[in-house]
Amino acid sequence: MRNRKLRFINCLILLVFVAGCQKPQQVKQPNILLICVDDLRPELKSFGADHIISPNIDKLAKKGVAFQSHYVNSPSCGPSRYTLLTGNYGTPNNNALFLRAQQITNGQTVNQSMPEWFKTHGYTTVSVGKVSHHPGGRGGLNWNDSTNIEMPNAWDRHLMPVEKWQHPRGAMHGLAYGEIRVNASEMDVFQSAEGHDDIYPDGAITNVALNELKTLTADNKKPFFLAVGFLKPHLPFGAPKAYLDKYEDIEFPEVNHNQKPIGRTTWHKSGEFNQYNKWDKDPNTDSEFAEEIRRHYAACVSYADAQVGKVLAELKRTGADKNTIVVLWGDHGWHLGEHAIWGKHSLFEESLHAPLIIHDPRVKQNGFKTNAMVETLDIFPTLCDLTAIENPKFTKGVSLKDILNKQDTIGHSVLAYKPGAKTLRTKTHRLILHNDGFVELYDHTTIEKETKNIADKYPELVNKLIDELRAKFHNEF
Repeated sequence: MRNRKLRFINCLILLVFVAGCQKPQQVKQPNILLICVDDLRPELKSFGADHIISPNIDKLAKKGVAFQSHYVNSPSCGPSRYTLLTGNYGTPNNNALFLRAQQITNGQTVNQSMPEWFKTHGYTTVSVGKVSHHPGGRGGLNWNDSTNIEMPNAWDRHLMPVEKWQHPRGAMHGLAYGEIRVNASEMDVFQSAEGHDDIYPDGAITNVALNELKTLTADNKKPFFLAVGFLKPHLPFGAPKAYLDKYEDIEFPEVNHNQKPIGRTTWHKSGEFNQYNKWDKDPNTDSEFAEEIRRHYAACVSYADAQVGKVLAELKRTGADKNTIVVLWGDHGWHLGEHAIWGKHSLFEESLHAPLIIHDPRVKQNGFKTNAMVETLDIFPTLCDLTAIENPKFTKGVSLKDILNKQDTIGHSVLAYKPGAKTLRTKTHRLILHNDGFVELYDHTTIEKETKNIADKYPELVNKLIDELRAKFHNEF
């Protein structure tokens, strides 16, 4: 009996010794899945639009934090994605990232981009689809020139499947079964073709994204930063007919303030939209045609939502969802008749207000909506904060980590710019400052909102907001 007790004690001592000698198992840093959706208004069920069918994005919103008052920093694809991917303001044109690339080629010192920053800190970085302005991240005539990289040093792999659309430029403005935009006036502004999801380019993007998830999650040595960019609901509005059919019996709400503004504003003639074939119809005077457009846009949203669902389902299937931060981001808003505009490119609310959802599975306070005002510039420092990576001093945004952990955290005023004008949005007002000094001021606490310029009535408030706008921009451009 005594010998057995001694052997038992010795075994315990040995176990304690062995356990003490073992190195503590390192927990891999969280992965990042960034999902970019082109031209996506915050017109989703999880953002208050009951007529929109968006179950997959809504499910993500219920798991994470849905930022109801997220604003982009520019109402156009190129400059908006520049701010997302660099954490800085850039030029207000679509070639902003290519200009940055040229600076790198010329030997100028340029701050690292967000994917490059994470790559430097041990992440495998991959982009699929439209993440930077050009799908696949290359320039050239057909956006497939491997010597003309939009974001040098950023991605281990930057992929853009083209399949029947021949090249990235063809896929960007493609419709069903390989139709490519050659002459926009001969291409229909909307379409709903019979077939499965793969008859449009986003189906191919989804398939490549699923394969990349399989590859990345099989490697347990390094965390990954996977960015997936979907094209729809970008013009032309094309989605499989099954998605349009979902809206057959759904009543759409009326469009607010659908008249052209009186006086000087950043209103425009909807040139991007009007270049397509519209069968000689004008949605500003033809209400039936206007509703057709809105339904086809909604079909594209539901189609994009289905692709998001496939990616999230694959992430869950691999088990990597337990250690992956998911960010869903719309690159800007889109007018569907508000202010008699069909498109983006204005500095009105509809061009700048876009969805943002962040889900960190480690955060206990997930699953709520916040009205804290935030901007796209905040995403870079937030992801650094959540992954415990050094936050570079050159980024202009602020981390949203506190908001993710505490529902009532207050946000901040936000800025945006386009050629010829800049804007500051506060909780109560929007100020638009044109480069020649002309000012627009709108009060969001009134029923008129952005239909009545009150700048002449409140000179002190105008001066205060102009000072704040200039202090935030630091006269950078």
